[in-house]
Amino acid sequence: MEVFGTTKHKIIHGDALQALQTMVPDSSVDLLFADPPYNIGKNFNGHIEKWDTEEAYLDWCYQWLDLCLQKLKPNGSLYVMTATQFMPYFDIYLRQRINILSRIVWSYDSSGVQARKYFGSMYEPILYAVKDKTNYTFNAADILIEAKTGAKRKLIDYRKAIPAAYSTEKVPGNVWDFARVRYRMDEYENHPTQKPVALLERIIRASSNEGDIILDPFSGTFTTCTVAKKLGRNCIGIEMQEEYIKIGLRRMQLAAEYKGEPLKRAIRSFENDVM
Repeated sequence: MEVFGTTKHKIIHGDALQALQTMVPDSSVDLLFADPPYNIGKNFNGHIEKWDTEEAYLDWCYQWLDLCLQKLKPNGSLYVMTATQFMPYFDIYLRQRINILSRIVWSYDSSGVQARKYFGSMYEPILYAVKDKTNYTFNAADILIEAKTGAKRKLIDYRKAIPAAYSTEKVPGNVWDFARVRYRMDEYENHPTQKPVALLERIIRASSNEGDIILDPFSGTFTTCTVAKKLGRNCIGIEMQEEYIKIGLRRMQLAAEYKGEPLKRAIRSFENDVM
């Protein structure tokens, strides 16, 4: 287990379960975004993520979900993703432990091979939950989008005492339309399940403030940490694959700090350097 980075921006090279147990203090995280392996056979740099049984996969997921809940502050927020076939299990498990506020559909057009004998998947589900539904961060003004009723159709709301035009902006609903990251896009990295910057920008703007701590236990290409740093947040990213650690160091502009030195250089123990 190694830690790279600065006081505000850390990359932990190691297993998510172990890192969550030993390197992230309880009740220390403002926002947690979890995008784990989906158990659908994706190839992560030579490692095929496929459990022997669905039960084994879910048992593993429940372990890290419990740890994630421990790491959240009392007013913290959680966004979690998984495959459509496993999200119902996540939903039932989490609703007994945390307040689920939204069930989000990340919708996209797919340029891949489409199903011919059933309806192919064109979305991925996201659960949005908070520990305390009376005390949590939600920056509505930071994520407003165009309201077509007011901005384009220019309709008048005659239900009001004094009729007035509909607002031209609104908070997004729970169906989010963001393009998937594809080869040759500016943000593309060599990773099979990279999430787009726009998706993480909405999540981080909505559910955190500058200086907050954001945790991503399955960092992959470190989009979460990259966006967090750009928006003035602190971040902790955990990743097991060394090649993806290198991507994270580069994307977060931390690689220069270790130029000419081995990748596996431990900076300091996280327990002795709590943000």
